[in-house]
Amino acid sequence: MEAITIWHNPRCSKSRQTLQLLEDNGVTPTIVHYLDTPPDAAELERVLTELGMTPRQLLRTGEPLYKELGLADPSLSNAQLIAAMVAHPKLIERPVVRVGSLAALGRPPENVLALLP
Repeated sequence: MEAITIWHNPRCSKSRQTLQLLEDNGVTPTIVHYLDTPPDAAELERVLTELGMTPRQLLRTGEPLYKELGLADPSLSNAQLIAAMVAHPKLIERPVVRVGSLAALGRPPENVLALLP
């Protein structure tokens, strides 16, 4: 079985539920506390490709920081949005579960079940 990783925030209920769902299915994932060890731009770009999402789709638009940084501006490039997420990882939607070259966003947590063998 390929290694399974979760970008986890223990203060987030969806992140906790997703981790519990993985464990209930016999999976002990590698837990990455992405707020403490954020991804760099290259890793974030890989994850976006794995998710099939754009940077804007992975942004937490409800975070006050989103508004403060003016990230709703449609003229911002993908590179600018990725740079904002790297600098401020709380802007990254969570949890993200990765298996090999695939990934799923745990919203709802059941989304990640498609990654399991």
